[in-house]
Amino acid sequence: MTVPYRYEAARADGALVSGIIEAPSAQAGTAELAQRGLYAVALAPAPPDERPRRHASRRDLAITFRGIASLVAAGVPLERAVAAVEPIARGALRDTLAAARAGLREGRSLAQALSAGPGTVPGIVLGMVRAGERGSQLGRALDEAAAHLEQEADLVARVRQALAYPLLLAVAGTASVVVIGTVVVPRFAELLGELGQELPLATRMLLTASELLSRFWLAVLLGAVGAAWCAAVAVRRADVRRRLEDAVLALPLVGPLRLALATARTARALGGMLAAGMPLLPALDAAREAAGDLGVAGRLARARERVAQGAPLAASLERESALAPSALQLVAVGESSGRLAEMSRRAGDLAAQEAERGLKTLVTLLEPAMIVGFGGLVAFVAVALLQAVYSLRPGGF
Repeated sequence: MTVPYRYEAARADGALVSGIIEAPSAQAGTAELAQRGLYAVALAPAPPDERPRRHASRRDLAITFRGIASLVAAGVPLERAVAAVEPIARGALRDTLAAARAGLREGRSLAQALSAGPGTVPGIVLGMVRAGERGSQLGRALDEAAAHLEQEADLVARVRQALAYPLLLAVAGTASVVVIGTVVVPRFAELLGELGQELPLATRMLLTASELLSRFWLAVLLGAVGAAWCAAVAVRRADVRRRLEDAVLALPLVGPLRLALATARTARALGGMLAAGMPLLPALDAAREAAGDLGVAGRLARARERVAQGAPLAASLERESALAPSALQLVAVGESSGRLAEMSRRAGDLAAQEAERGLKTLVTLLEPAMIVGFGGLVAFVAVALLQAVYSLRPGGF
């Protein structure tokens, strides 16, 4: 089980940063910070009131930040702009906005005020706001943050929409097989058993499987639930999750799709950070948090170290395979032309389009495979039962 720790750490350039990290132990937290390129100065369990909460939904965050950005652009003072969007927020986000208004009245920056609600606003958004405040470009930073959140919300919605039908098909198919195996087949077996005749092999296999399922369904259910729980606990460990996501990235069809999704998030976040005025190395650190994949985040961390040593950004990313190939080409063009922020965002848009096409291809292959699989099971049941019926008639097969 992971525990929230509050840390203070030094970056490679000597700057001190602080925040909350979840790890199973202090040693694991220190190791996780080291993998992020940070050197832990202090690490202690976070007080209960500082422990991270669930993020607000991307759609709610996008609406909130778009409203703040529009009001600030129209000349409304920042505190009044935050107060104006507070009524449309919900749950933890509304509490965070209320605390942010109080923080603004006390003279805090917007990024500091928003961070009063731990975990409610993603770190990547706070980074954009912080960079805009440092460069006196808060309005632009708010626009970038809102655009990033809207793109993330659209991407997540498309992924969920594409996977909705296969998931429904899997649930319906599994339920149908369970009903047939535990209700229909046992009743048919009672009729066949009363006749006392030898049954065909397919029928005997079906009856055996149905009997096992009827007798041990509770053990199977408990085993499945236990296996799912163990897998969920294991995935919470950063090292296990990283190895798992590295393995997924190596798969032939799913790997490129996952890399494209991570590329869309990373490149858009990087472009937004740079457009908001953040230097390249801190922007890479912040964009790594937006990847949503520990495997890709590890590649980005290694690429970031190469950039810190003087290597070109595009070459470093390409060497570590940190982004999709098409996105790397746009990043290289942006780096050579001095338009890295713009081309990074275009690379993110291109990667999102590729991810959507790849997802549609995957779903196109998955749906027929599931239909054939469940249809094959139902066909086997039908054939086995029909063989049993015809075997009882003279001259049957």
